[in-house]
Amino acid sequence: MSELRELYQQLILDHNKSPRNFGDLPDANRSSEGHNPLCGDHIKVAVKLSEDLIEEIAFLGSGCAISKASASMMTAEVKGKTIEEVETIFRDFQSMVTSDITTQPETDHMGKLAVFSGVREFPARIKCATLSWHTLHAALGGDDQSVTTE
Repeated sequence: MSELRELYQQLILDHNKSPRNFGDLPDANRSSEGHNPLCGDHIKVAVKLSEDLIEEIAFLGSGCAISKASASMMTAEVKGKTIEEVETIFRDFQSMVTSDITTQPETDHMGKLAVFSGVREFPARIKCATLSWHTLHAALGGDDQSVTTE
């Protein structure tokens, strides 16, 4: 196993074991729930918006290591950003994890989120990595509908 892949696995395991921003956010003014029936992942993302800035974000739920680590890293990445900035990161993340496996995706601007570029090799795991992102996208859009990866 390459050193880089091992480092990535360690990062995912760390965020799975000790997720950042995990818990309830009682003063949230936006939230959404998401479910991945294939893997059994279930997540609730809660956001405290001030105008268009994410002041606070938290998530609750259960799921596989990739799902939980993705939610943890997502919350750390988007806190303090505007909705427009978050939507750009969302599109870039989605593009990265769904890109053709025969080409190297552009990850230089993705920071630690680049760890998830490897899930594109495992199509069933893409839904695990993107569930929290789609749930956040729905919350920011004020969509009260539950998000599903089906």
